[in-house]
Amino acid sequence: MENYETDVLENLYEGVYFVDKERTITSWNNGAHNITGFSPDEVVHKKCYSNILNHVDINGVALCFDGCPLHATIKDGLAREANVFLQHKNGHRVPVMIKALPIFNNEGLIEGAVEIFSEIKEASVLHDDILKLQMEASQDALTNIPNRKYLNAIIESKLREFKVVNVPFGVNFIDIDNFKHINDTYGHGIGDEILKLLVQTIKSNLRKNDIIGRLGGEEFIIVFSDLNDLGLERVSEKIKTLVETSALRLPEHDLKITVSIGATLVKENDTVLSIIERSDNLMYQSKKNGKNRVTFG
Repeated sequence: MENYETDVLENLYEGVYFVDKERTITSWNNGAHNITGFSPDEVVHKKCYSNILNHVDINGVALCFDGCPLHATIKDGLAREANVFLQHKNGHRVPVMIKALPIFNNEGLIEGAVEIFSEIKEASVLHDDILKLQMEASQDALTNIPNRKYLNAIIESKLREFKVVNVPFGVNFIDIDNFKHINDTYGHGIGDEILKLLVQTIKSNLRKNDIIGRLGGEEFIIVFSDLNDLGLERVSEKIKTLVETSALRLPEHDLKITVSIGATLVKENDTVLSIIERSDNLMYQSKKNGKNRVTFG
């Protein structure tokens, strides 16, 4: 019976891991490996807060030492659920729903806890069949996202929708801060990995109708469908926060990045050029005012 239970646990889609009262990981299933990139050999017998998953909430607050649901469950024996963002082995942020459950011994005393987590699949992009047409010809070779030509077509389509049925949309113009310094210090290979890290972090946290594309170099644009001023403010700040809490794991240290963002909603009489130029100018205001920030306009 014990082997049967172990087989079931190992083949669950969800990630499952057990910790003792000191939060030492004692078991790590295949689902946890698939979602996080970490194998059992890399995490078992280590503390769950030891630079492994690095859970943060939507505001970028680190939960491992302050607000960890698993830690709280070990202390009071109450089950908990939360939506958080774990850090994948490759560095990008993944949205997950977690459940923390206490484990009791025969005397009814808490001897540890189990965390069950699953990736929030709603946060994926580019499922619209129309937008998939000619994708390969309009894709950035490095990051596999829309290139400048395709971005222009997407924005043109959104402008027509806005003028005909008044559906608003927003744009983020994103530029990686100090990217030249990263290339000069670590080489262009690491620079390419940073670009892919940024894209994966953002793609994992967009709605299915929102789209990120690469203008070129370290410049990217996100097109957000059907949202208002408050919605644009919240999602833009969320993107900034998730990027700054991600990191490329190097042998010597974690290489962190930040971005400067210009955010704007579509306006009457906008063209593809005008909305890109406005968001670009707003991004440069973010650079001028200290970087790692969002400027709205």
